[in-house]
Amino acid sequence: MTGYGEAEGQFNGVTYAVEIRTVNNRYFKASVRLPDSMAFLEDDIEKLLRRNLSRGTINYVLRLKNVSANVLFDIDERALQAYMERLSRIASSADMKCPIDIGGLLSLPGIIRPTSPDEEVAGQVKEMVLSITQEAIEKLKQMRAAEGTALKNDLKKHCRAIEQDLERIRARSAGVLEGYAKRLKKRIDELLVDAKLKLDEETLAREVAIFADRSDISEEIARLDSHLQYALVVLQSCQGGASASGQAGRRLDFISQEMLREANTIASKASDIEIIRCVVDIKCRIDRIKEQVQNIE
Repeated sequence: MTGYGEAEGQFNGVTYAVEIRTVNNRYFKASVRLPDSMAFLEDDIEKLLRRNLSRGTINYVLRLKNVSANVLFDIDERALQAYMERLSRIASSADMKCPIDIGGLLSLPGIIRPTSPDEEVAGQVKEMVLSITQEAIEKLKQMRAAEGTALKNDLKKHCRAIEQDLERIRARSAGVLEGYAKRLKKRIDELLVDAKLKLDEETLAREVAIFADRSDISEEIARLDSHLQYALVVLQSCQGGASASGQAGRRLDFISQEMLREANTIASKASDIEIIRCVVDIKCRIDRIKEQVQNIE
């Protein structure tokens, strides 16, 4: 489910700004981007995100503002001095006259290192960053809740439409057998009229009974309706696209798979064009539900 949240906080004159963006994903996938000096916070931030968000691709960014250079990095002066002395010796031995580029030396390995705050300061920074992270998460949840409400209403609309199609199938299936018996008798009579033979009613009844057993979809209709009613119950338990247990999305994903299974069975057993058309509409709506439930927590 998409969402956005941001928050800021200050400590020792430095402004810490957090931005969190989420997009749809059936699993939890977090990307945490931190300044090098704040890398020690990565595990705590990801744990906090997992406690609050169960699904989605989460992009977390922490930025530092109004920060002095000595807070961001240290220069290893001893290493820099060693590089300079060595280069000077090489230049002297080769009788070379060229200035040493200090800027170029800074790019050498080991010269510039990210600073690491001491234990006391690190604890204070951690507390403050996690606090503003929680604030950003709450704002993100509010945005996701608004989207979740619209999503919930859309899913309910599809479920109600499936109910109507299922009711038409139920009503239509009652007359399919009678229609088949009439068409079968008419066809056989046409074939036998020239032979001046009469159809054995017992044989016709047996053929109709075989067809009735093979094309009976009452159990599939009942199961599909049961899955549909359970899906509505689960949706009702959701608030803003999330359930209290955090498992509504997975439940609805499984239910939609079972609904599609029953719809496919109805289509394979039914021999009536109107029923098949209704099943096609139902399958289209189930596919839509399967896509949407990936966004529900």
